[in-house]
Amino acid sequence: MSEAGEGGGRVAGSPLPRRAPWSLVAATATLCLVSATSVWTAGAAPMSREEKQKLGNQVLEMFDHAYGNYMEHAYPADELMPLTCRGRVRGQEPSRGDVDDALGKFSLTLIDSLDTLVVLNKTKEFEDAVRKVLRDVNLDNDVVVSVFETNIRVLGGLLGGHSLAIMLREKGEYMQWYNDELLQMAKQLGYKLLPAFNTTSGLPYPRINLKFGIRKPEARTGTETDTCTACAGTLILEFAALSRFTGATIFEEYARKALDFLWEKRQRSSNLVGVTINIHTGDWVRKDSGVGAGIDSYYEYLLKAYVLLGDDSFLERFNTHYDAIMRYISQPPLLLDVHIHKPMLNARTWMDALLAFFPGLQVLKGDIRPAIETHEMLYQVIKKHNFLPEAFTTDFRVHWAQHPLRPEFAESTYFLYKATGDPYYLEVGKTLIENLNKYARVPCGFAAMKDVRTGSHEDRMDSFFLAEMFKYLYLLFADKEDIIFDIEDYIFTTEAHLLPLWLSTTNQNISKKNTTSEYTELDDSNFDWTCPNTQILFPNDPLYAQSIREPLKNVVDKSCPRGIIRVREESFRSGAKPPLRARDFMATNPEHLEILKKMGVSLIHLKDGRVQLVQHAIQAASSIDAEDGLRFMQEMIELSSQQQKEQQLPPRAVQIVSHPFFGRVVLTAGPAQFGLDLSKHKETRGFVASSKPYNGCSELTNPEAVMGKIALIQRGQCMFAEKARNIQNAGAIGGIVIDDNEGSSSDTAPLFQMAGDGKDTDDIKIPMLFLFSKEGSIILDAIREHEEVEVLLSDKARDRDAEMESEEQTSSENDSQNQSAEQVISLSQTFDLVDQESPDESSVHSHLEPTSPAETPDATSISPSGETSNPTESHETTSLDGECTDIDNQLEEQSETEEDSSPNVSWGKKVQPIDSILADWNEDIEAFEMMEKDEL
Repeated sequence: MSEAGEGGGRVAGSPLPRRAPWSLVAATATLCLVSATSVWTAGAAPMSREEKQKLGNQVLEMFDHAYGNYMEHAYPADELMPLTCRGRVRGQEPSRGDVDDALGKFSLTLIDSLDTLVVLNKTKEFEDAVRKVLRDVNLDNDVVVSVFETNIRVLGGLLGGHSLAIMLREKGEYMQWYNDELLQMAKQLGYKLLPAFNTTSGLPYPRINLKFGIRKPEARTGTETDTCTACAGTLILEFAALSRFTGATIFEEYARKALDFLWEKRQRSSNLVGVTINIHTGDWVRKDSGVGAGIDSYYEYLLKAYVLLGDDSFLERFNTHYDAIMRYISQPPLLLDVHIHKPMLNARTWMDALLAFFPGLQVLKGDIRPAIETHEMLYQVIKKHNFLPEAFTTDFRVHWAQHPLRPEFAESTYFLYKATGDPYYLEVGKTLIENLNKYARVPCGFAAMKDVRTGSHEDRMDSFFLAEMFKYLYLLFADKEDIIFDIEDYIFTTEAHLLPLWLSTTNQNISKKNTTSEYTELDDSNFDWTCPNTQILFPNDPLYAQSIREPLKNVVDKSCPRGIIRVREESFRSGAKPPLRARDFMATNPEHLEILKKMGVSLIHLKDGRVQLVQHAIQAASSIDAEDGLRFMQEMIELSSQQQKEQQLPPRAVQIVSHPFFGRVVLTAGPAQFGLDLSKHKETRGFVASSKPYNGCSELTNPEAVMGKIALIQRGQCMFAEKARNIQNAGAIGGIVIDDNEGSSSDTAPLFQMAGDGKDTDDIKIPMLFLFSKEGSIILDAIREHEEVEVLLSDKARDRDAEMESEEQTSSENDSQNQSAEQVISLSQTFDLVDQESPDESSVHSHLEPTSPAETPDATSISPSGETSNPTESHETTSLDGECTDIDNQLEEQSETEEDSSPNVSWGKKVQPIDSILADWNEDIEAFEMMEKDEL
């Protein structure tokens, strides 16, 4: 789905060979059915039919667990909240911001799951679900929704359900009563979305009110000026299918106009598009470009629009963009964002999880080698963290720790298996299944990961989890005879909804404006229309795929893996020193000042005593020095941003380990500045008991109840340390403070440390953790239902070990019988760092206070958080392997003391830009602005 949603599904057909001509017939847009699935590499043992069936059945059971709990505890709400076992209803839960724009009070999860039921051979459940949709779903609600999300999830879900409903009707056993009711609902919804396109550009507004449309006072929307590229460019499949199904051409016409406008506004020298665009003027608002959040499904839909509609211009546009992607963004196995006007310069040093769809798209393009490389790199990250973090750095450290159970990696795994037949990818799928069951499964479904490092959960199960994840995993292990229809006759949308390929020859009344060739000269070698010979898929080498994967096996375990960060080896061999890194910079070092001058970085002394850093590219000694200067400024920004993040200690975990939870429920907890440090000592395990008085502000009247247990205390009326002393004196082995602010949640409020009382707290020996009200109520509810509840207090969630499994098995048997471093940069003065924030405010200041020698660690020490990664420049960069080894050693040494540190860096006020200095450098500084925002 893209930033606003998911990174998408792909064509359900046989993949195309490596760098080979297309296996799509332009006239009919049907797939040449190649026999690539019969090819497999000898690097992995074939998986037996029995084991594949076992894993397929396991996927079915997992889907039943998720879908059944949604229907039991959440329906007709849009989504299930799996930790609290209830439905998420817009307006009744604390707002999560833009994420909630997918919710429209239209039973989102049910609609999104319709065609999944058929793929998984649950035809009776599908028929029941369609009846529920027709009976209960209302599309005329007074609610503001995302145009993008509503299109791919709801309109796509209705069209996918209709496609398979008519297929079943034609087979003669199911859906004989069906009379295109889902299609009529889709048409109604399509007309409700059309007012969003009422702009001069033809790009849609990002949001619309289902009842009142756009701009009316009661609509509460229509004032937006920007939208993401994927939001405007991921409409053509659903809108064209709606036109082809109904004969109403207006939908396809509007979607084509939006795509045409985006194509015309691409950056002509690089052929790249930005992340965000002004819907009225067509100006790029965010000028960084990649294949992840905000852009991803735009590229996907160009390729699939050609497949579904047979319009050559869409393939020409895709190939033009793809050439630019492989030239500038692809640095195998990495895919790094660049600036559209300066594509040789990276815009950031981290990648987001949504780009995991791209290997699957490369399979459809026929570019197998880079698909294998990127997929393997992502798999190594997953093996390290169990799931793919929302963002991770170029040296594979966690940047954003959440994981909302995204399906993009499973999708690419499926398509690579289709392309190669390599049983290695079946083993990858098996790992995904095991991780979901081990870490994400909870009694009421599957819970998103709030932090992949601690294993804590978030009370959320997005609809795309059922729409995509189980579909791809089941298809991965299914043989052709396991599916009741021919999957090759359909194309996957970005939400994995199925549209029939015969639409390509139906109702072709759309006027097609080819705006491609008039703007660019295309390389004819990119547009070979013949079907390929599948024997060239792996050129005379049965170990082809394995040979590509092998060099990447240990890439994540190295902080500076060779072959990923491009090192200027020749320069270093000749005796030149490596570039100055921001973490090493000292304003009092004359040599450093000389290096800055060579890189085009000037120091401007301000009247208030501060020093301002400004880079002027034309003053650099060479283009390489200019790039070093850019990287240096970028690192300075990241250093300050990173130190802000490090003001908070890493979250702790409260894991419910007793029956019937067995470690599946993990709650995010805040640490304390006193008591037992769980990051340095073994976790604490025990049963919980409420203290009396509940606030814990006086001597406990029920010491026998908390003796040897973990005491529950309510926040308020006295200091945290006083509460800790009172429960410790009563014999408690730990304490959990529950927020007294009803409805508070770690989903919507930042965690904090419980501070001491200003006195010596060395007498407090027990661990203390803090839970917000929502998380605390989960434990309290468990006590009311099960009386005895055992929890584990730790710095991260523990795997469900043999003991837990044994407890679960014993309990299950009984039940059946009963029922049948802080970062410090040493400076003598504070200094300011210039970064263009807006046309009127181009200076961002990073104030670094002077530190005494006792406070200052070695200049080369950096934070173990991993945010200061080794940036990968387009041509030449970063550090020597030896330097990386030193960093790793320092990271390990610092990890023990980082949590008690307090950063020296803080952001100050902005000052007016120095126009004379920034006159010819605006575009490059804008790249840093993107990294400052760092938001998907």
